[in-house]
Amino acid sequence: MANVSIENLRKSYDGRANVLADLNLDIRDGEFCVLVGPSGCGKSTLLRMLCGLEDISGGQLAIGGKVVNHLPPAERGIAMVFQSYALYPHMTVYKNMAFGLKVAGSSKADIDERIRHAAGILKIDHLLDRLPRELSGGQRQRVAIGRAIVRKPRLFLFDEPLSNLDAALRVQTRLEIAKLHKELAATIVYVTHDQVEAMTLGDKIVVMHDGRIQQAGTPLELYQHPQNLFVAGFIGSPKMNLLPGTVTHVAPDGLRVEIAGGAQLHADVATDAVKPGDKVTLGLRAEQIREHAQGSEHFSGTVNLVEHLGEANFIYLTLDGGQDIVVRGDGNRDLDIGEHLELSADSHAFHVFDAQGQALRRLKPGNLQSSRRH
Repeated sequence: MANVSIENLRKSYDGRANVLADLNLDIRDGEFCVLVGPSGCGKSTLLRMLCGLEDISGGQLAIGGKVVNHLPPAERGIAMVFQSYALYPHMTVYKNMAFGLKVAGSSKADIDERIRHAAGILKIDHLLDRLPRELSGGQRQRVAIGRAIVRKPRLFLFDEPLSNLDAALRVQTRLEIAKLHKELAATIVYVTHDQVEAMTLGDKIVVMHDGRIQQAGTPLELYQHPQNLFVAGFIGSPKMNLLPGTVTHVAPDGLRVEIAGGAQLHADVATDAVKPGDKVTLGLRAEQIREHAQGSEHFSGTVNLVEHLGEANFIYLTLDGGQDIVVRGDGNRDLDIGEHLELSADSHAFHVFDAQGQALRRLKPGNLQSSRRH
């Protein structure tokens, strides 16, 4: 296995503007790192640079402490699992898994041992004599993963491997990949556009947009402490509620923001970078809004739609000022379309983003008590 070090990495085509611009990232040995972002953000390009299918325009890429900028794919010690499986249709599962090892000159005994070990891990040992057309989509994907495992690479690269599967099979295969990571203690770089997939699989998530890394961290770090508006709106399902507003008051214990409709909401954030009159955006997660006015900050809205999930529901409302929000509510409660709800949230639940979209530092409870005493 291997760590990955990316320093000031750039990619451009024919001297045009950078597709990837000055990327810096460290991936630890044994870490499951997920690259996530919308289509066109550069995540697949970065993966192809890691495996040697794309040239590097600038910067440095090292795997296991060795700079690999100019090494061909075969010498990088990596194995890649593609979205399309890329299995040879005329070969059995066994021969598909054996092909790369035969080309590398491995002995028959070594090939057989590796294949049967990988097939046992992936629960496909009963499929070794079948052709790809005789397999389901999930089985084909496991064969593709098995073909990577037998090579014993230093680094596994996955390029949206679940996007061709139906919803139920995606969940099942996602669990299998997570178990596989723990069993192999492998270093994995995994590309997806599905932020739920990223949150459930990754030790580290790297959010990309417009060829740049917006934020990298654990799933909880990105969910609870997004550094900018893009990450706040991208990570989470449903995404964070974002409400434009104007700062009306600044104090040591936070600031007060007026949103459309006149509601004044207090947020426990550092105020050294803003002043009254500044335009900001309030962020609030769906589960942090109460259906009753029991919190410190009150606002209200009208129900447009209710999605019933069983134990909970998602309530889509339009606030009195016209903004649309989503509230995670009690699944046992019946609500009528058009019903007017009084809502509330605690002041520490709010995120605040300045006019440039950067997050203001949230104050910790200890900081708040000290500020309020003074």
